[in-house]
Amino acid sequence: MSILVGTASWTDKTLMACGRFYPKEAKTSEARLRYYASIFRLVEVDSSFYGIPAPANAKLWAERTPEAFTFNVKAFRLFTGHQTDPKVLHRDIQQTLATPKTLYYRDTPPEISVELWRRFREAIAPLRQAGKLGLVHFQYPPWLVCNREGHAHVAHCVEQMTGHTVSIEFRHRSWLDEAHRAGTIEFLRRLGAVHTIVDGPQGFANSVPLLAEATNPDFALVRLHGRNVDTYNIKGAESAAERFDYDYPDQELREIMMEVVRLASKARNTHIVFNNCDEDKGQRNGITFMKMLLAHG
Repeated sequence: MSILVGTASWTDKTLMACGRFYPKEAKTSEARLRYYASIFRLVEVDSSFYGIPAPANAKLWAERTPEAFTFNVKAFRLFTGHQTDPKVLHRDIQQTLATPKTLYYRDTPPEISVELWRRFREAIAPLRQAGKLGLVHFQYPPWLVCNREGHAHVAHCVEQMTGHTVSIEFRHRSWLDEAHRAGTIEFLRRLGAVHTIVDGPQGFANSVPLLAEATNPDFALVRLHGRNVDTYNIKGAESAAERFDYDYPDQELREIMMEVVRLASKARNTHIVFNNCDEDKGQRNGITFMKMLLAHG
């Protein structure tokens, strides 16, 4: 049984700007990753959501971290159904598409989709080859609802990542409401996908309850978004940091920690990712959480 704690991203602009986590001498991307990996054994790569990284980047990440370090990687936003600016695509694909319009997966020519999936798998291959790739994380948009089309798209994404361990995070309450909860968990089990246990603001259409169920014997995943109901759906937010601006009090961390300890008995590896990514809140909360786990024994 292994419990790894980390944060979503190690290069968030507000994290670096606050000046509290990284020492002053950590001025390069290499120095920052090495310092981060001296404290945490897990990190979530969020930049891959916004654009498919170059394989050379993943190779550097693997080289700059200890042997026992793990990267979870977010799937590219086009695959999950989010609106995508063609400008973030590779230049040759932009030229093939020849459109300035916002792109959605359902409207992407099949031959382009196939090639983008191939390039994404190629991009993360160096992490896999180094034994440092954990989960490939699919965070779906609020408009992916629990219906036949939604099930088909999730199954399609899992199929595209055959050979990888995929985690699934829903952002519409229909997937985990009382009527569909059991069916959704069984659906993920059949796919061999990891159900993402979410701690986040409640009361919205894009809120899901914290449901501590494991659907894969090898991995469980908990993502902590904070509980700031005032900013979670704020219009015109400049960044994820603004939406997830929340500093967990120790009591809430302790309650979550006890839930995690119970969960850890259901999977060989449990990943805890702090996505309250405003300034150094996630890093501070993560360090506190690790201390609590250590004290708990």
